[in-house]
Parts: sequence; C-alpha cells; structure tokens
Amino acid sequence: MSSIIQLLPDHVANQIAAGEVVQRPASVVKELLENAVDAKATDIKLIIKDAGKSLVQVIDNGVGMTVTDARLCFERHATSKIRQAEDLFSLATKGFRGEALASIAAIAHMEMKTKQEQDELGTHIIIEGSKFVSQEVAVLPKGTSFAVKNLFFNIPARRNFLKSDTVEFRHVMDEFQRVALAHPNIHFSFYHNGSELYNLPSSGYRQRIVGIMSGKTNEKLVPVNEDTEIINVQGFVCKPEFAKKNRGEQFFFVNDRFIKSGYLHHAVMAAYEGLLKDGCQPSYFLYLQVPPNTIDINIHPTKTEIKFDDEQALYAILRASIKHSLGQFNVAPVLDFDRDANLDTPYHYKDVEAEIPTIQVDGTFNPFTDDKTNQHYTKSGSGSGSYSSGSSSSGSSYSGYSKRVEPTASWESLYVGLDTENPESVESFPFAFENEEVTSSLFNDDEVEQASQKTYQIHKKYIVSPIKSGMIIVDQQRAHQRILYEQFLLNMTVNQASSQQLLFPLDLFYSSSEMKLIEELKPSLETTGFVFEEAKSDHIVISGIPVNITESEVSIVIEQLLSDLQDGIPANSYSQNDTIAKSMAKSLAVKTGSYLTEKEQDNLVNGLFACKDPNISPFQKPTFITMRVEDIDKKFAL
Repeated sequence: MSSIIQLLPDHVANQIAAGEVVQRPASVVKELLENAVDAKATDIKLIIKDAGKSLVQVIDNGVGMTVTDARLCFERHATSKIRQAEDLFSLATKGFRGEALASIAAIAHMEMKTKQEQDELGTHIIIEGSKFVSQEVAVLPKGTSFAVKNLFFNIPARRNFLKSDTVEFRHVMDEFQRVALAHPNIHFSFYHNGSELYNLPSSGYRQRIVGIMSGKTNEKLVPVNEDTEIINVQGFVCKPEFAKKNRGEQFFFVNDRFIKSGYLHHAVMAAYEGLLKDGCQPSYFLYLQVPPNTIDINIHPTKTEIKFDDEQALYAILRASIKHSLGQFNVAPVLDFDRDANLDTPYHYKDVEAEIPTIQVDGTFNPFTDDKTNQHYTKSGSGSGSYSSGSSSSGSSYSGYSKRVEPTASWESLYVGLDTENPESVESFPFAFENEEVTSSLFNDDEVEQASQKTYQIHKKYIVSPIKSGMIIVDQQRAHQRILYEQFLLNMTVNQASSQQLLFPLDLFYSSSEMKLIEELKPSLETTGFVFEEAKSDHIVISGIPVNITESEVSIVIEQLLSDLQDGIPANSYSQNDTIAKSMAKSLAVKTGSYLTEKEQDNLVNGLFACKDPNISPFQKPTFITMRVEDIDKKFAL
C-alpha cells in the first residue's frame, strides 16, 4: 500500500505560502519596500500600474546582491537576516523569514535587476510562476530593482477576489505611507499610472508627516518627547479640535516598524480624556524605541502585531507623556489660581488717572410747547435744548449743531374736532364695516379634536403622538434620518437639488488619500447641491451647499462621508448614491438630546409618515413603535 502523506513540490508549497504572505498588491509593495530599506538604500522609488494589479516595481540604490545571492533569494526560507534561532529575539530588520520573494515569484511574472557597487556588471533574472526563465549579466546601476507583473496570473480565483482599483490603490497608499513615515531619512517617490503622487526628500519626522498628510498638518501637531530606561517616545499628536471621525491618521512605530495595538491606542485615548467630542478620534504619529529583546514581532504573518514584555509600564508612560505634552502646549485646560492675564492693566495706563464724564441735561425742556427758545439749538452750552458732556480724554464739551426748525402747530391741534362721544363724528369718516355671518365649522367635531391633539417629547429622544387606537412613540433621530435619506436620494436621482450660494467660499484641507476620494465623489456630491469652485492637490473650495445644510455642517458632512467610505467606494452609481445619502442623513439628522419645539415635533412626525418607507431608518432600525389602548389597559390590569 502506498503512503498517504507526501511532500509537496516546491512550487505548490510556494503558492500555499503566497496565500499567507501575499493577499493583494499592497502586500507585495510592503515586502519589496521593506527589503529596500533593509538593503540600506537612501533613495527608493515605487512605481505601480492599475493599482498594482498590472505592475509593482520598487527601485532602490542599496547594497545590491551578488550572482549567487540573486539566485538564492528566491528560494524558500533563504534570508540574510538571521543565522540561528536566538536571532529571532533581537531583530533590527524588517523581512527575516525568507518567504516573501519566493511566494511572490510563485504567483506572478517577476523581473529582478541587481548590482553591487564594486562590481562592473549586474545580474538580470526573469521568473514566471517559480520557473526561472532566464539569468544573464547586464549593465546596471548600483542597487536592486524588482518588477512584479500580472499578479495572480496563475490563480484566477484569487485574482477575482481583488477589489476595485480604487480600493486596492488605497491599500497600496497605506503601505507606502507607513514605510515612508517610519524612515524620514530616506528619499521616497511614488508613481501611479505615470503620474507622480509623492516626492519626499530626506527630512525630519515633522517634515515627513507634513509632506505625506499635506494640508495644514503642521499647525495641528503637538510634539511628544519622553526618554526612560524601558522606552523612548518621540513623535506628534494632533490638537483635540482637529480630531476626525475616522482612524486613518493613527500610527504607532516600534523600532521603525509600523504596528497595530489596541492596548496602546487606549493609552492615547485616556490621555485625551475630556478633550474630544463624542465619536471623534485623535490623530497621532508616535515612534517608540524599545530594546529588541523585550518584544516578539513574529506572532502575526504580516508582522503588524507585537508582544511586549511589560505592557502596563508602556501604557502608563505613553499616557503620561501625551498628557504632559497637551498640557505643556496649552492644549489641555488648566487651572491657574495666580492671576488672569485678561485682567492685567496695560503699562501705558499705569500713571493715567480716570476722569469721570459729566452730563448736563435741561430738565425743563418740553418739545411740545410753543416757546420760541425751543425752535433752534445753540452751542452756548446753556439754555433750552442744549447738550454737553465731558470727555475723559480732553475734558472738552460738545453740543448739537445749529439748525433752524420751522414753527409747527401745537400737538393739541391734531385732536381738534375729534369728539369720540358724538357718534355722528364717526360716521363722517369714509369707513365701511362689513357684518359677516357666522357659518358652521368646516371641520366636524372629531377632526377638530384630532387637530387640537399635541405631540410630546420625552427625554429629548422620543416623540409621543396620540392616534385613534392609542399612541405612537417615534425615535426622533432615526425618523429624521429616514426623511433626509429619501430627500437626498430623490435629489441625486432626478438631479434637481437646490443650492445656496455662499458669500465667502469655504476652503477645506484634506490629505492626499482623502482628496482622491473626494475627486471620485465630486459628481455625486454635486447632485446633492454642493458646488465646487476648485479642487487642488490638498484642498477644495466650496462656493455652494445644499439648502438643508448650514455652513458649519459642511466639514462634518464630508468627514463623515470619508469615514463611511474608507473601505472603498461602491462600483455602481446606485450603490454609491445610496451610500452618500445614508452618510449625509446620519451627519445632519437631529441627534438624541436635542430639544424640539412643538412645531418641529409635528413636522418631524408628518414628514416621517410622508416617506415611502416610514417604518425603518436607512440603517434598518425601527423608527417608531405603536402602543394600543388595549395594551396599556393590560398593564394596569396586572
């Protein structure tokens, strides 16, 4: 009987490993960029086409490889980073398991060019699906170039699982930003479909953050610096007023490696306690340096999760250092019992005595008398109609200007001949009074009673409205979401949205990745009533907004929209319009805890039941419940 267990061929084993290492084009970008950094490159260029599906190329000026190394690097578990098991606990490099290049070569067409500085000629290797097609010498510059083409060409099922170009490009962008932020001393450039997206020269941490995030990032940053025996913390956190709805600008780097840590994130949130609005997330760029033997980075395939020896100490230090920075730069509120700077007296007022103003008023002045002395004003400072006051600065008096007023009849003459007790005098006026007959009511008694019934707001959350069978309880936030959702969807469908022009256009700044999203959403947003005056690389200018949005709500709406679409924009237009309408309805709907007047309550209830589907909110939650009189009676019968 033949054996059941067999060793897998290398090309099959490589394809299985590729499923763990290479999930999408962004995975290839990450591995190749990290290899370039480990090669001590000072200039790294990333070139992609079709969001990395057609081409991912990384060119560096690192140390390069010999002919033997160039061939061995594509073998499984071939690495120059470790020699023995103990090396795993003192790693200072990125890639170390030797699976990346072998896995990528198994599922793509790969071309490598490499040369060391002391060599005259380099090595050019072409591999297709783990099969070496050619290897030859070539005249090349110093460094290494990897070109990965037609990813997943031999695994069509895996290629079908890739998302749209927009989504895949965002993942590539994220990986590029993480590597570029971790190594500001390296010059990075990024090209997509022939256009340059980033050109980041070697700089410091602040300049690199501003260069990647663009906009007005520089004025948002608050430096953090703390050096202890177990950890060194450097970096920046953003001011609370610039907090966003999404968590896109949150970066932890441990020993120049990007990681994700919910525990450390909680430490940052604890430092911002009491400074953030509900649902807002702070932005931060924190660089942590710890001894390599105190962490384990080999617990996750993508190496984005790290196990620390003493997490509690790191939590306390990180929280305290951020809180100290926020207080040091007057971002956090503080109590100062010494003095209030607003109450300080300016220095040039130190020897100046205050002068009390004087006002002279003629108490005998009567504008309704026929006295000729009241027919004009004088500057004498005395007499009827004069007005003078003392000034604290000069003490000079000022009175009204001279003006001749023509004498008029006395005011009593206006009422001469008006005898209210004589009815005949009233008849002399040409007024006609119409005597209307009182007719029966237009409404029956039941309808009058129904119209007089009122709505009531409970705990600024629910609206109670009586009906024939009992009463309904409406969730004001969900009801308003349904109303706004159908309004926006109708406007976007028929392209008849109304706009209100702004007196002063709004300038809103966003990062490069956010601007990409806004450019794709621009046609749909214009159908809702937005008018874009211009859109540049780091900001947009809005000159018109929908009629049901205030100027202060524009940034909130767009931020919420970017947060909802951070996982990608739907491919078809209907789904895209639906997503935008839901996001805008969620941003603009009246929130729980908002007081509504009686008229607003009535409008909300009437508007809800005028919708096509008033029973549920856009997010499939019930908008109201009905309580019948019989149900209430049963409660009292217990």
